[in-house]
Formats: sequence, C-alpha cells, structure tokens
Amino acid sequence: MLRARIVAAMLGIVAALAVAGCSETELVVNSSKLLTKPNQASGPPAYKIGQPYQVQNVWYYPKVDYGYDETGIASWYGPDFNGKPTASGEIYDQNGLTAAHKTLPLPTIVQVTNLENGRSLKLRINDRGPFVNGRIIDVSRRAAQLLGFHQNGTARVRVQVLADESMALASALTGGSGVPADQAQPVAPSAAPTMAVTQQQLPAGGSAAAASTGTAPATSTGNTAVTSATTRAVAAAEPDGRVTQTAVKPTRIFIQAGAFTQLANAQKLTAELSRLGAATMTPVTLGNQQFYRVRLGPIASVSEADRLLDKLVQSGHTEARIVVD
Repeated sequence: MLRARIVAAMLGIVAALAVAGCSETELVVNSSKLLTKPNQASGPPAYKIGQPYQVQNVWYYPKVDYGYDETGIASWYGPDFNGKPTASGEIYDQNGLTAAHKTLPLPTIVQVTNLENGRSLKLRINDRGPFVNGRIIDVSRRAAQLLGFHQNGTARVRVQVLADESMALASALTGGSGVPADQAQPVAPSAAPTMAVTQQQLPAGGSAAAASTGTAPATSTGNTAVTSATTRAVAAAEPDGRVTQTAVKPTRIFIQAGAFTQLANAQKLTAELSRLGAATMTPVTLGNQQFYRVRLGPIASVSEADRLLDKLVQSGHTEARIVVD
C-alpha cells in the first residue's frame, strides 16, 4: 500500500513537471516569435535600385519606372522564406503586405489587382523575384490570401506602380536627394583648415576641470528629428491591407514573343511560332514609334502557357513573356 502511494506521488510529480515543461516550452516558442519579429526596432529601410544582375542566364536591369503598368501571372511565397533576409535587407514576413519584383526600386508601392475576382490591394516591393518564367510578381502569403489566390497558387493580375506614393517614399528615404543608398557617390573630404597653435597650460584637477574649458559636444537632436520624420513617412506609405473591389472582365492569356520595328522580322517570328499554335502579328503605336507585336495564343491555362514559354526561352527568345489581356 505504501509502495502504491509512493508510486502515485512520484507519478504526480512527473506529471506536474511535464506540465511545467510544456508551459516553459510554449513560453520559449512565443518569446522566439517575438524576438524574431521582422523589422522590430530596425528603423526605416534604405532606398535601393540595384545594378544589373543575372539569374539562370537571364539579365535583369533594375530601374525607376513610375509609369509601370503590366499584366501577367502572380505567384506567392511563404514558409520557406519566412524570417530570412530580403534583397532590401529587411526580414521577410509572410504575413506582411509586401512583394518581390525583378526590377522595380526597393521599396516601391504598387497596386495589385486580381483580374479573376476583381480584388485589389496595395503592396510594398521589398524583394527581388520571382525567377520563374512567366511570373511578374511574387506576393506574400497574406497578400495572396487577401487577393483570393492563396489556394490556387497563381492568378492573372495587373500590377501598377503608385507614382505619388512611391516618389514620396523615395524622397523620404533619401533625404530629398533621390539618390539610392546603393548608388550614392562618396563625397571627398575637404582639406582640414590650418591655423596657428599656441601652447596653454591645462588646469589641474582631472577631467572635470579640463572638460569645463572645452567645447560642449554636439548633440544628435538634428539626426534624431530626421530619422523620426523618415520613419513617419515610411509608416504613412505602408499598405493598410484594405481590399477594394473592381469590376471583373473576361481575360485571356498570351505569350508575347517580341515587338519589332521591322515588319520582316515580325513576319519571320510569326511564321516560326505558328508551329506551336495560333500566332498573330499586330501593329501597335507607342508614342511616335510603330511596332509589330508578335503573340502566341490565346492559351487555355497557366500551365500550358508555362510549357510554351519554356520552349520559347530555351530556343533563344529570352524576352518572351506571359501577358493577360
């Protein structure tokens, strides 16, 4: 009987320790989530454009483009990248309202509209990608949920740069200079001024007496004010997660293989693409310039468009892309 009581008591102690252990483990996990929360006390991001770069034999040329307005296929990225650094230097938060783009400045504010359901949302570009043929933007998991394509994985979208908000953000992050952090040129220091030096006996009594005769150190009040103003500007530009609804119109998927100023070149490519499907050549005017646009399609699905695009890229048409009209 005594042994049974001892065993019962020991089991009770073990159970209590187990409960305590679970509670402690849960506390550690929650604390870890708090400690690794992206952007915690990190201050405002830097404004970057970036140099040309190459991924999988394709060159990309980052640039400022306040008139950017493109249609195509969006995808999303999440757990595998969560908590890892982005191209902007921020830590990726899959629950944030951010996105990755191959060439737009970091950061840029864009409006992304799901053309399949009409949902539209502001996002902040803070990363590079997606480096998959046929994708024009990679949004965060939360953005995909709000835009309604988290389950499908992809969606037909329109991406538009919000010029006023993006310019204001760039100005705030560069102190009004507009010069990106990755392209700023160092300023050569001017020569130190020369002057006569006289000898003077320092008073005795240690550092306190010496300090009383010196100049008061400069304060960082000015820098603090600038940083605070920048932080407020960045916060004001941060997407608020508000989803708006636009009218849904029928869309079709095409592969745009090229646009030429010479009719003969466009005709040659159209004939080449005809073996893959319906290829069309359409004259278009951009500004005062006449182009001949060559497209393949319409294409029934994103997967079929991906397959055809891969064929075109592998055959040397690296500028080909998926568009949605």
